[in-house]
Amino acid sequence: MDANDVDDKDSGPEVQLNFPASVMSRIEELMGGTEQFDSDEFDAVSYINRVFPTEQSLSGVETAAARCEFRLAAVQHDIRRLVRAQHDQRIAGHQALLEAQKCIAELALQVTDINKKAERSESMVREITSEIKQLDCAKWNLTAAITALNHLHMLAGGAASLRALAQNRQYKELVLPLQAIMEVLQHLECYRDIRELNALRDEVHAIRADLATQILADFKQAFTGASKGSVSARTLGEACGALDALQLQEYEHLFSSEQEQAWLSHVARRYAWLKKHLLAFEQTLANVFPPHWRLSERIAYQFCKVTRESLSSLMAARRSELDCKLLLYAIQQTHNFEMLLHKRFLGTEPNTETLDTSGGDKEISFDDENEASEPAEGQGGGSSPWLGLIGRCFEPHLSLYIQSLDTNLRSLMDRFIQEAKTMELSEVGQAGEAGSGAGGVLASCADLFLFYKKCLAQCARLSTGEPMLEVEAIDLTPLKMVMGEKFSLRYTKQEIAKITSVITTSEYCLETTVHLEEKLKEKVAPALAHRIDLGPEQDLFHKMISTCIQLLVQDLELACEPALQAMTKISWLHFDTVGDQSSYVTQIIMHLKNSVPILRDNLASSRKYFTQFCIRFANSFIPKFIQNVYKCKPISTVGSEQLLLDTHMLKTALLELPSIGSEVKRPAPTTYTKVVIKLMTKAEMILKLVMAPLDNHLEGFVGQFLQLLPESTIAEFHKVLDMKGAKLSKTQLSALDALFKETSKSNNEISK
Repeated sequence: MDANDVDDKDSGPEVQLNFPASVMSRIEELMGGTEQFDSDEFDAVSYINRVFPTEQSLSGVETAAARCEFRLAAVQHDIRRLVRAQHDQRIAGHQALLEAQKCIAELALQVTDINKKAERSESMVREITSEIKQLDCAKWNLTAAITALNHLHMLAGGAASLRALAQNRQYKELVLPLQAIMEVLQHLECYRDIRELNALRDEVHAIRADLATQILADFKQAFTGASKGSVSARTLGEACGALDALQLQEYEHLFSSEQEQAWLSHVARRYAWLKKHLLAFEQTLANVFPPHWRLSERIAYQFCKVTRESLSSLMAARRSELDCKLLLYAIQQTHNFEMLLHKRFLGTEPNTETLDTSGGDKEISFDDENEASEPAEGQGGGSSPWLGLIGRCFEPHLSLYIQSLDTNLRSLMDRFIQEAKTMELSEVGQAGEAGSGAGGVLASCADLFLFYKKCLAQCARLSTGEPMLEVEAIDLTPLKMVMGEKFSLRYTKQEIAKITSVITTSEYCLETTVHLEEKLKEKVAPALAHRIDLGPEQDLFHKMISTCIQLLVQDLELACEPALQAMTKISWLHFDTVGDQSSYVTQIIMHLKNSVPILRDNLASSRKYFTQFCIRFANSFIPKFIQNVYKCKPISTVGSEQLLLDTHMLKTALLELPSIGSEVKRPAPTTYTKVVIKLMTKAEMILKLVMAPLDNHLEGFVGQFLQLLPESTIAEFHKVLDMKGAKLSKTQLSALDALFKETSKSNNEISK
């Protein structure tokens, strides 16, 4: 180190530096700790005496002082170097900041320049296109004027031609000009303020009225026989074509696909048009025709056919514009109109040879506003030929409605899922039906099925065909998210209540889906009934119930697990007397008494699933108990007797499990009793075999083993030998194995 650097001192004023705690800790580490020097109680003399305790140690004073001075000089040098470096970095940072500010200012100038250029470009484009817009507007106006003039020319010339054709009874040549003129009048509707044009319009309407009167007179003349031969059959046929043009041809032009009023949002105008013209027909011309011809009914029927075809093609072409709200509006308006036709024509078949003439004095006028009432019983009801005559065209598009129902149902499920997640566990017991207590059916589940029932009823009114199959296909599986969630390894009483609530709710859903499937099959068309299948949903709820029961079984097994572990740690070899039941049995019975009554109360409304729980627990717990019995080795005869006593006490407790802790003692179900007796008897037989003598009776022991445990395996045979502590050579063990297999085989053949 340069001595000049060491001795160099700052020429500026003294500055007190406050270093961070990390720097101070590092300095203290390098200095070996400075707390004692900073202390107010620091005694320099005592410190020196401690560093130099003897006179001999004073010989190193100069060396220690030199070392301290050297270290002090080094520290001072490092401090000056760091201060200079910090000063240099501050200057560099300030210069970088100035440079950045300069760049930002330049960038701002560039952005401003670009904005000015963009504004100039936009102004130039606007100037260029303004003339183009003017030309385009002029072209459009010119085209509209030419079109209007052409229409006016056609109307003026066509009116005169139409009157001449009508006077000469050239009905065949009259049809096309009449249709063209009616279409031209539609295009000129926007010019109603022109007097001359209104005069032409009135003239055309007068020609139409005169034509209808003339044709009617021709028919009267032909049918009455007066002036026979004056009106030919050909002329009458052409007159019928003209009448057709006067009626529904006008409708087809008014509501052609090019017209905006043809769209579903204006569907009510279609039905208003027919009501208006049928009223006019009945007031003027209906009396000309015999009542049993029911000409009004036939016109209405033809109108429905034309409307159905028109709406079908229109919806197919503009399917992208369809939405659920618009579709339902059109369906409702159509249903109301069909109901009016049903009431007006008493539900008779319009295209049959023999039409019902009864009830002629009960006819309903077309201006009746009570359109939405349902048909009375005996008046056709749901089998009326009018109901669905037009509405069938909406069936291919009802998937929009079904998708809307599915979306609403999913949003309702999502809301219930969130409520189920945030619901306090203590509220589970209140979620069931009235009086059901803890473990009742979740209220949200009933709300979901009520919503589904309403969806089914609404769709059944719209269609009993393919859309009903889509209703059946609405996914109900998210119900499992509403009902179930995972729990911890051991459950509290509230969690047990929630699991049992899932069981009862799943049972409710299972029964409801069975009834729902039957109802769907009733509602849907008979040809589609075989395609209704809610089996997957029912399997889902079966699986949910099974999973929850298994969770409850595992919880109770976990409670008993420490007691089973304690059983294997008992020294069964050193028992000398048989006493009362062991403490591990007492613990197991205590857990059964604490857990089973809660489950029984929570599943009071579902006793069959409580019985399933008991059976599953027995089938799972007793084999585990037997496996732990095998681990109790070696075991003495007295130890075997004690373990046999414990097994008998546990067997008694398990037989009373369904009614344990209950004031009312009911006999356990026979199925459950058989399971417990069969499995616990095996445990008892194992212990009896352990107590059986083995010396010089190896062959007899094999026979006794297979007699008491006929369904056992050779592995279990070895486990019993291990429990007995039998010391056999490999030769003896091989001989016993061979004897075991031979005896087991012969017993099986005898049993067959």
